[in-house]
Amino acid sequence: MPRIVITLGDPAGIGPEVTRKALESGQLPAGFEFEVVGDESAGTPGQPDERSARAAFDALKEAARRLIAGEADAVVTAPASKEQLQRAGFRFPGQTEFFADALGVDDFAMCLSGDRLTVGLATIHEPLAKVPELLTVDGIVRTGLLLAKFLARKGGVPRIAVAGLNPHAGENGAFGDEEKRIIAPAIERLNAAGVACFTGPEVPDAVFRDAAQGRFDGVLAMYHDQGLIPLKLLDFDTAVNVTLGLPKPRTSPDHGTAFGLAGKNLADPSSMIRAIRLACEMVG
Repeated sequence: MPRIVITLGDPAGIGPEVTRKALESGQLPAGFEFEVVGDESAGTPGQPDERSARAAFDALKEAARRLIAGEADAVVTAPASKEQLQRAGFRFPGQTEFFADALGVDDFAMCLSGDRLTVGLATIHEPLAKVPELLTVDGIVRTGLLLAKFLARKGGVPRIAVAGLNPHAGENGAFGDEEKRIIAPAIERLNAAGVACFTGPEVPDAVFRDAAQGRFDGVLAMYHDQGLIPLKLLDFDTAVNVTLGLPKPRTSPDHGTAFGLAGKNLADPSSMIRAIRLACEMVG
């Protein structure tokens, strides 16, 4: 049977709880083997420290090793604190970049998918001040193609809106020229590839409403919070984080460690259940 490896995340957070609840939910597909990696005893609920961070880091390294060795068909990662991980020697902005590096992948992207929205990110964990200089035609095209491939698994030609960077999508250059100089040329190249129908640059403050109402299958956002704020508003309990471009699927629930909730048996496993189900779907 295909094997899905699940990391516990930081054991001081809700990762162990949502993992356990997901496995006991009866909502996971049959025909898969689920294996949990991580040391739950390395953390005290609600009290993250270097030991719990190291346990989270060790679990990630073991999951990556199993993917590389062919001992896992997909990985689902429970939440880990980026701040705590970096104190334990983790040198990446997030788990997305860690798995891309571990698997030797340069062409990757971060995508989040819920019941109402699917969002791809042209830039990921970057300071907002750096986003304009990081946006390139090639980068937007690369992310757009990965997002189109992910959406196409549902069948048909995906309809993808490309968000502008500036207010009112630049207002014809009044509020910035990135739309004309970078985003519009990228959209032309994406449509020339013929894998999806890309529109834009769309006005950022309206495009997510249009997508939630069914006009688009996905939105390509220019930076992290532009895409994640509307997604978490509408799909917080159902959204899944997917690393696009890896040779094997990696998903995770779209919430954090919730250290303040840990140990109280109040954590909602819905996003973890969805993350595991999507990993199974992508393997199958």
